[in-house]
Amino acid sequence: MDDSQTQRPLAERMRPRTLEEVCGQEKLLREGSLLRRSLESDRVPSMIFWGPPGCGKTTLAEVIHRITKARFAQLSATSAGVKDVKAALAEAEQYLQFKQKTILFIDEIHRFNKGQQDALLQAVETGVVTLIGATTENPSFEVNSALLSRCQLVLFSPLSEEDLAKLFRRAWSEDPRGLNRKTEVADEVVRRIVSEADGDARYLLNQAEWIDAALPPDAERLDASVLEQIHYEKPLRYDKSGDQHYNLISALHKSVRGSDPDAALYWLHRMLAAGEEPRFLLRRMIRMASEDVGLADPQALVLATSAREAFDFLGVPEGLLALDELAVYLSLAPKSNRIETAAMAADALVREHGDLPVPKAFRNAVNKTGEALGYGEGYAYDHNSPDAYSAQDHLPAKLRGTKIYEPTSYGREADLKKRMEELAAIKRARGV
Repeated sequence: MDDSQTQRPLAERMRPRTLEEVCGQEKLLREGSLLRRSLESDRVPSMIFWGPPGCGKTTLAEVIHRITKARFAQLSATSAGVKDVKAALAEAEQYLQFKQKTILFIDEIHRFNKGQQDALLQAVETGVVTLIGATTENPSFEVNSALLSRCQLVLFSPLSEEDLAKLFRRAWSEDPRGLNRKTEVADEVVRRIVSEADGDARYLLNQAEWIDAALPPDAERLDASVLEQIHYEKPLRYDKSGDQHYNLISALHKSVRGSDPDAALYWLHRMLAAGEEPRFLLRRMIRMASEDVGLADPQALVLATSAREAFDFLGVPEGLLALDELAVYLSLAPKSNRIETAAMAADALVREHGDLPVPKAFRNAVNKTGEALGYGEGYAYDHNSPDAYSAQDHLPAKLRGTKIYEPTSYGREADLKKRMEELAAIKRARGV
């Protein structure tokens, strides 16, 4: 390997050149798979590659570049604008006049705004270009639906620990494009580096290159004690507005709903360690107090709003304990979603029936016109009724007798259910 090659980053030097060299993604690229057959027959469809960093999206695009007979053009959404997109499409149209197809690869396509993505629509639709877009973000949120409908969605998985271990060994000593190290590496070191890589091949190769630079050229063995002197921890992967953000908050919410305080604390601290704003977590847990605990334990909402006040008063780090207390309390509280289902039922009735009139008995006769129309007639003042309960049905006439809120038998809601049964018995006794 010449000096110009060794100056390139290891991750770049180790990029696969053929489908056989691609590490991982066996499900996508196994013999006979639809994607592999389409690539081997050079009938490449428009595709969106979606997966976490370092799983091989750009690598596969580079392999396609090598094996396709089509012209290959590339843009990065981090630096290209609408002008660059239109120029690339115009050039592709010129080549098409000479029967030369163009594959346009756009890395980080989620960074294109709607206008930039819209500029691609007609070219993809009419076959001026075959689009390959790569993204780490959920395409349903970040790629407009019209463009997404014109592409095949290809889901990449993080590399397995076995794949990463093989890749490390190849890069360390087995592949001529790699580090060509004679230093023996202990299995425990490989396991640690692979574990920290978390499915990310690029990170693993960058770590291997960094370790190689830090080791003496004549080092005979790399074990845990040597690694401790030169190694650093990988920061947690997190994007406050990306897919990982939504996955983690979903895990926290479902842990609370599932009465699992250990998992709730784990996901809470995963997000805090990654830099999530504590007030966002408090807002979500206040919502959980209403949505998932509800009136089975009305104290949950009180504690949730108190936790927000405690955090605002104490700040970081002391105020974070209020989040821990709230997460555990919500997890162990009895659960009821009947307030949420009642709210949805009420919304459905409003949508179905529109502006039903308020019964005259419950209108205020604030002027002579109201009195003349009979506003307030027939209203029974509850405090003057036996048991301070008039047993009137206050719904519009068309909806009388409709049940919207149905309490569970869990926690404090059991008391509410008993009270509703008592009121129903009074109604029956009065023949209402």
